[in-house]
Amino acid sequence: MTRSSPRRGPAAPPPAGRTAAAAKAAADPATDAAADPDAGPDDDDDAGDGNLDAATRPPGDDDADPRADGTARRPSKTRRKQDSHDLQALGEALAELPAARLDALPMPEILRDALRELPRIRSHEGRRRHAQYVGKLMRRADPAPLREAVAAARLGRAHDALALHRAEHWRAALLADDEALSRWAVEHPGSDLQQLRSLVRAARKDAAARPEDRSGRAYRELFRHLRAATQDPAATAPADEDPA
Repeated sequence: MTRSSPRRGPAAPPPAGRTAAAAKAAADPATDAAADPDAGPDDDDDAGDGNLDAATRPPGDDDADPRADGTARRPSKTRRKQDSHDLQALGEALAELPAARLDALPMPEILRDALRELPRIRSHEGRRRHAQYVGKLMRRADPAPLREAVAAARLGRAHDALALHRAEHWRAALLADDEALSRWAVEHPGSDLQQLRSLVRAARKDAAARPEDRSGRAYRELFRHLRAATQDPAATAPADEDPA
């Protein structure tokens, strides 16, 4: 014989403004987490996600937060790649220097030998691989004096190019106008005017005989004379005088 369970009265309605689920949770807090698995502590989850993100960042990432102890981070992968590229480019520039200048620079002998070998390689792929090898060897040397040597060499080439331009300008002017000799004398008081007049006359004769040929002997000698004079400080005017 089964017993009948005692009858319960009707459940009281939830208070105004509260849902049935909220009322149930208030009545039985132990079942709250089980009924709603997503109702975990939000603050703890957010903190855990932040810690995981910081731990998985590359040590050299520029966007990573600074270390708490104030120690410097490793350079980022992008920065290390750029530094490697810069050293390789510096090595390729050093390989273009004259042998005597290269021998005078402070660097390991293995690097010096590799730099001497680079210009001799004609194969594109072989040169590319050897340039990468030079870039790795460059890490063993102090780059500061090497950069200064390259900068000085480039400045010297720029001065040479300027001297060539000036010599070409003066040669054209002297061949076209007698007054150009007077201007030259003012700007280059230390030059040999008698020799210059002789060279101008000979170059004009060559130009009159062969107007289309600008490679005659007198034409070339005039150019060499003008170039040497523009590079010789003793033949130039004082620095405070402006050229005409």
